[in-house]
Amino acid sequence: MDVPAAPTPLRIGPYRVDPPVVLAPMAGITNVAFRRLCREFTMSQHGAGLYVCEMITSRALVERHPGTFRMISFDAAERPRSMQLYGVDPATVRKAVELIRDDDLADHVDLNFGCPVPKVTRRGGGAALPYKRALFGEIVRSAVEAAGHLPVTVKFRIGIDDEHRTFLDAGRIAQDAGVAAVALHARTAAQRYSGTADWDAIAALKQAVTSIPVLGNGDIFAAADAVRMIEQTGCDGVVVGRGCLGRPWLFAELAAAFSATRAPTPPNLGQVAATLRRHAGLLAEHLGTDKGLRDLRKHVSWYLHGFPVGGDVRRALGMVSSFTELDDALARLDPDAPFPPDADGPRGRQGSPGRVVLPHGWLDDPMDLAVPAGAEFPNSGG
Repeated sequence: MDVPAAPTPLRIGPYRVDPPVVLAPMAGITNVAFRRLCREFTMSQHGAGLYVCEMITSRALVERHPGTFRMISFDAAERPRSMQLYGVDPATVRKAVELIRDDDLADHVDLNFGCPVPKVTRRGGGAALPYKRALFGEIVRSAVEAAGHLPVTVKFRIGIDDEHRTFLDAGRIAQDAGVAAVALHARTAAQRYSGTADWDAIAALKQAVTSIPVLGNGDIFAAADAVRMIEQTGCDGVVVGRGCLGRPWLFAELAAAFSATRAPTPPNLGQVAATLRRHAGLLAEHLGTDKGLRDLRKHVSWYLHGFPVGGDVRRALGMVSSFTELDDALARLDPDAPFPPDADGPRGRQGSPGRVVLPHGWLDDPMDLAVPAGAEFPNSGG
């Protein structure tokens, strides 16, 4: 596998990101435990990417919502500390970023304009918001001005749907506002997570945005996909989301691919079980044993994807409530079962495309600066 030539390493503000790989924020997934696991695999190949925590809402942060502050948890060795912020009101976003800066809550802020969830878009937030060019620009400028020395990045989608594509305008506006980088999830909000990502859009954004890094996101399920995306689009780095669900070792494979070193051998079932057990321990440290093991349950099917594991063992692992139960169930797996060739590929939510629910009259005036009513959520996590 050829490694694309990179004249300069990826930098997000003062931070070198090597390999040029970012873990996408995913609600209920990218807590401190999962981020540490992914970092450990990257470091096993002497690399260090960027790992973004779960989405934090600006209103909840400003109001110091206790649950939100519990989510802002970083490992002692995690640098830079990367936080994704959701907001629709420039004034509230400004206050939130000032709080992050003044209270030293993170080293990097990523603004979320890519969420396609109906409860978000029907209020004008997430992937709906870049259509309002003036409001989008005001939010981004407010964040950059408040951030001071902290780099701010922006993530968005191609647009609301094929008739309302906003990504080129969003990229130029963000660049002019002084962000450190932009990232494009190469799907529309209407696609959600279905179909195929349009990597040609990433290439077009790279041609339009020339003074800051452009990152690509969408359909990276193997290290070869990341290399191919950079070769085909010219983007400066990649953002990995669903492809690492149940596969934190993907980050070791990515680090090897971008350093032109031998790829790690795919794990057998025994090694996967050891990783799952490590994940459980980290979740217990972060959330406590009971809540940590409940949180682990959703990861089980992703870890076992493609392996020959009977339904009774899968059910047992999906219902564990103690480490004794977990260890007993893991002991029933065949440790020598090889990594299955069909374990790569899409995983996690995919769903079907659908109409994007928007506020009444949302498409009437793209330069309307009015803040959509009720779009600021009082809690975090998506």
